[in-house]
Amino acid sequence: MRAIRRFTVRTVLPAELAALGELVHNLRWSWHPETMDLFADVDSALWEQVGHDPVALLGAVSPARLAELAADRRFLRRLADAADDLREYMTSPRWYQTLPEAARAIAYFSPEYGIAAALPQYSGGLGILAGDHLKAASDLGVPILAVGLLYRHGYFTQSLSPEGWQLEHYPSLDAGGLPLSLLKDADGAPVKVRVALPAERVLHAQVWVAQVGRVPLLLLDSDVADNDTAARDITDRLYGGGTDHRLMQELLLGVGGVRAIRAYCKITGHADPEVFHTNEGHAGFLGLERIRELTEARLSFDEALEAVRAGTVFTTHTPVPAGIDRFPVDMIERHFGGANAWPTVPVERILALGAESDPGRFNMAIMGMRLAQRVNGVSLLHGEVSREMFKALWPGFDLDEVPIGSITNGVHAPTWVGREFMELAGRELPSLIERARGWDGIEKIPDTEIWQIRRTLRRRLVEGARLRLRRSWRERGASDAELGWIDDALDPEVLTIGFARRVPSYKRLTLMLRDPKRLAGLLLDPDKPVQIVIAGKAHPADEGGKKLIQQIVKFADQQKVRHRIVFLPDYDMALGQLMVQGCDVWLNNPLRPLEASGTSGMKSALNGGLNLSIRDGWWDEWYDGTNGWAIPTADGVTDPDRRDELEAAALYDLIEHEVSDRFYDRTAGGPPRRWMEMVKHTLTSLGPKVLAGRMLRDYVVDLYNPAAGSARALSADSYTPAKAFAAWRVRVTRAWPGVRVEHIEASGVGDAPEVGAAIELHATIALGDLEADDVLVQAAYGKVGPHDELVRPAYAKMEVGAVDDDGRAHYKGVVPLDRTGAFGYTVRVVPHHALLVKSSELGLIAMPEEPAGMTNGTLR
Repeated sequence: MRAIRRFTVRTVLPAELAALGELVHNLRWSWHPETMDLFADVDSALWEQVGHDPVALLGAVSPARLAELAADRRFLRRLADAADDLREYMTSPRWYQTLPEAARAIAYFSPEYGIAAALPQYSGGLGILAGDHLKAASDLGVPILAVGLLYRHGYFTQSLSPEGWQLEHYPSLDAGGLPLSLLKDADGAPVKVRVALPAERVLHAQVWVAQVGRVPLLLLDSDVADNDTAARDITDRLYGGGTDHRLMQELLLGVGGVRAIRAYCKITGHADPEVFHTNEGHAGFLGLERIRELTEARLSFDEALEAVRAGTVFTTHTPVPAGIDRFPVDMIERHFGGANAWPTVPVERILALGAESDPGRFNMAIMGMRLAQRVNGVSLLHGEVSREMFKALWPGFDLDEVPIGSITNGVHAPTWVGREFMELAGRELPSLIERARGWDGIEKIPDTEIWQIRRTLRRRLVEGARLRLRRSWRERGASDAELGWIDDALDPEVLTIGFARRVPSYKRLTLMLRDPKRLAGLLLDPDKPVQIVIAGKAHPADEGGKKLIQQIVKFADQQKVRHRIVFLPDYDMALGQLMVQGCDVWLNNPLRPLEASGTSGMKSALNGGLNLSIRDGWWDEWYDGTNGWAIPTADGVTDPDRRDELEAAALYDLIEHEVSDRFYDRTAGGPPRRWMEMVKHTLTSLGPKVLAGRMLRDYVVDLYNPAAGSARALSADSYTPAKAFAAWRVRVTRAWPGVRVEHIEASGVGDAPEVGAAIELHATIALGDLEADDVLVQAAYGKVGPHDELVRPAYAKMEVGAVDDDGRAHYKGVVPLDRTGAFGYTVRVVPHHALLVKSSELGLIAMPEEPAGMTNGTLR
């Protein structure tokens, strides 16, 4: 018989062990080794059995063992010390508390979070990044209040069929068995948020709180008795269901998430967020809920929009249009119009926020950008790609002026770096991680010490891989009698390459199989053997991704190579930690530029691994020629098969002639000297850059605190500045068609202009119904391309002189001839207001109808 409901009965701890509960329910334990050691000593065998899950540990430990620990004075002293350390961590001032005029609180919204394997609410890079974001915020004291959904089936667990086909399983998760607490009001009743649905239905959700160090993470759960069956299933699984199901998940995340924040702050006294960070478009509806709040407080839609935009940060994570959520317009109309409409938020205004080139689709990323004054990609290259993708939102502006910046991702070292390396850093270079200082000191550490840690981590990976490999083969139907070979699968002394990620086609899982014979030759080389550890999940609906996994599995199943290449199913955080710590080389071969950032290679680098990667994402930015290897790309080749063939050949050549040669180039049994030079250079050159702490500091300094300043400026005096700014924006937008550059004259350029001279420009601008203070008139100048286009121009402000009665204004300015070669200039007009972050923000620009005053020639 099957149980109709599953739940976890929690242990009642003896009073002497009450602090254990406090430690278990703060997820700081997931990156704090001393607390993990304490849990292990509760019952070491059980600790391994429950997969290092402290909630499961306390649910399974015997009362007799608890009584024994309650009488163990040594254990109680350690417990008291750990509890004191946690309390000090939670309350002491940290980096953020030293900043003047910092945001009181920041709300961070993401559909998934990778905090720990014991809280399986993540599918891949987006969630892992979000988890690292929260952990780094906690370490730095950044007052983030995070919001997500609680999926009772998580993403999925993965196994393989006998034929190597991916199989998905959706185990039920009991929230009572997770490190969570239910948010309750003053009367002890569970707090519930409500979101209206079409046909007079109401979606109810309770709120679970995961304490991630100093950061509360609110997880909304629709599996409550108030809901009908369909509504209960909205939070059933991550990225599951059809389009309507996905839309309702995103409504709950965005609209319900803001309502959960309001309830949490009211109950706990937590500061209300001044800044809202939308992590990808999934949570974009949060901006609409904030507009609803303000319009019901007597602001107009336009006034509320400006107030919301000022305090919103939007981060895009995808470099491909297919990765963006787009919904049918009629579906949005059904949820926000008719009987389900918000009286103060017209559905037409909502549709305009998500409007794109296809009039039948509503684009969540575009809405997110229109609702945010600050937008960023997740690496320099991704910022460039994003500006190209979304340039149509700012017509007339050069790509460099499209208001999408970038902050390159980072990783949380205490989560991902092997304990041996963390202890070495703590002993030899104590400021390395906490303050990101002293990385040059790595050069003074003996090669033998680092090499010995690398050997330890590689051996740990081999042992863990054998356990997972044996389990996988058993699940595929093999008997123990057939699996003796696994005892010798992989070798702790062989060069180990890792490849682990989600399996969309652009990440090219099977590029290494392009020439199977050559790959086998590398694996089986008698003098310089290579072994490869592979992991990854394909989306359940991605048949193409599943076929790629099957191809890898079939190759790895071959008897002649199966001891040198393995596919390990059910890629999760625990396996990810094993791999980034144990692999000598991290392989990444996406189609450039389709990898937004990527972070696994960063984790490997912090563990003394070397990257072997296409120059995409973060690697394009920080590869310096000696901190790893760049796989040459065939960017100009349009035939995808030919491109794969060329890039695979380059990959094989690098492994055979450079990677393997360095790894096995040793003298008298010592560490490989040239290899260790690269390892140390990797650590010193990449270490301070790839830390999540660096990433968080960038977000705080470049986005969060400026956004808080903008939000305060617009909300002052009962939103009087927001009202004035909104009125200005409406007026300027309506009047802009009347703004023209009518005439340009230049003087000061002779027949042979020379560098160091200057041009004096005079321009006549028709302002229409605007005032001179409403606009900025600029001379754009610089290098001229082959079609008379200005290449990365500089800008000089032109000063207004007389303004005629008919609205024509006369401007003058000076253009320096500051470079030799082909040179050109023009004049443009853009809106100007003190509350604009960038002049391109409104997407309004006026240029001469024909290129005016172009000077082509050679400056001497």
